[in-house]
Parts: sequence; C-alpha cells; structure tokens
Amino acid sequence: MSHKLTTPAAVAATLVALMASMPAIAADYVQAAGSTLAFATKYDGEVFTGAFPGFSTRLSFDPADLSGAKLDVTIPLAGADTGNGDRDTTLRGADFFNVAKFAQARYSATKFRSLGGDRYAADGTLELRGVSKPVTLTFTWTPGAAPVLAGKATVKRLEFGVGGGDWSDTGTIPDEVAVSTRVVFKPAD
Repeated sequence: MSHKLTTPAAVAATLVALMASMPAIAADYVQAAGSTLAFATKYDGEVFTGAFPGFSTRLSFDPADLSGAKLDVTIPLAGADTGNGDRDTTLRGADFFNVAKFAQARYSATKFRSLGGDRYAADGTLELRGVSKPVTLTFTWTPGAAPVLAGKATVKRLEFGVGGGDWSDTGTIPDEVAVSTRVVFKPAD
C-alpha cells in the first residue's frame, strides 16, 4: 500500500523522519587567523613561554556525534619563538627539536570524549623527533560562525628525546611541558 504525500504537513513529517534516521555528519574546519599554539616550562626555576607560529589545524567535529571527529595539527618547529634568540637557536639544535632532521611535529586524534558541557578530550598521538607517543588534549568548544577550540595538554619532553643528554636533568628543565592552544576555525572549502 503506498502513501500519497498530498499535504505540506505530510511532506514535512516525512522529511523530518528521513533526516532523523541519517547519521550526523561532522563539520569540516580549517584554522583561521587569530589562532595560537604556545608552550611553557622552566629553566633553572624561571618560567619561560614560547609559541609556534605557522602551525596549521584541520578539524572534523560535531559535538552531538564524536564518532567521526578528527583533529590534525602540523607544527613547523624551526619557528619556535620564546622571545630570546639564544634560547630559540638552542631549541632548534640537535639537543632539542633538531629541526635539521625533524622539521615538523604532528598531532593527530580520532578518539574524542565528552567531559560534560562544552568540555571534551581528544586522545591522540604526538609525533616529535621521530617518536610517536599518546597525548591527550582537553579542550572547550565554542560553536558559532567562527568556532573556537581552546585546549591544554602536557607533553613529557624526555619521552621524545627533547632536551636529552646534558639537558636531561629535570632539576634544570622539568620533564613536563605545558602546551596550550586557541584555534579559531572557519569552514573548510
């Protein structure tokens, strides 16, 4: 027996039923201007911060359905900027980022969890200096025309060989480095 869709209400009801049965599709985003990726640690007890200008981020994200979420961040290491030329040169060298051999780091995540409200966690992998280790990024999501992901992670530098050798003393430089990001997004083309 076939049903005729003769009234606007019947057509609307059928469309709503069809749309409800379709899986949610994550929105695809690319990084927009105004985004930041920073780190903070200590050297001989003195806190210093730095940033990675030039990083790029792609995100597929739907807060209502995290199963299709993906995050991919590429970080050019040569641009690390702490505001101190000598320190920046040391960071680019073989003892730290070794940019001659490893020009960039990459963070990617495909497993996302809701932490309640607008808070989420991305369980991903950081590839740095040829080493891949799990790193969790916790973040808030602010939707809108230019959505914002504001997140934090902790990276254990020695697991990646950053600051090894003479620099491996955690009394001089702690093992844990705080990473923070604020990424403004626009829809991907």
